[in-house]
Amino acid sequence: MQTLIVIDRPPYGSWSGRESLDMAFSLAAFDQPISLLFVGEGVLWLNKGQDATGIAQKSVERNLKAAAMFGIESLMADQSACQRFSLTGQTLIDGVETVENLRATLRRYDHVVFPG
Repeated sequence: MQTLIVIDRPPYGSWSGRESLDMAFSLAAFDQPISLLFVGEGVLWLNKGQDATGIAQKSVERNLKAAAMFGIESLMADQSACQRFSLTGQTLIDGVETVENLRATLRRYDHVVFPG
């Protein structure tokens, strides 16, 4: 069974996105096939070169770069949200696939989780 976790919250200012990432890592640790889809403000997680020291937090970029190593099968971003926030192939972290058709993407998974 394939599970998709959708993150629609920005990376800072709320813990719900980080909790979603923790859930994904936990499921992947038990060999569950997990993918992450970032939509809306959630695409800001995928911006290269984040510096969260000004708000006394750690950057989420390192966690996402290690996602494949922990068993996360794919990182995807809504293309229209990326355009809205001026994220391009050069500004997205490596390994992110942009998707145009969200409905078709959601239908590919047995379980879709919207934790926020």
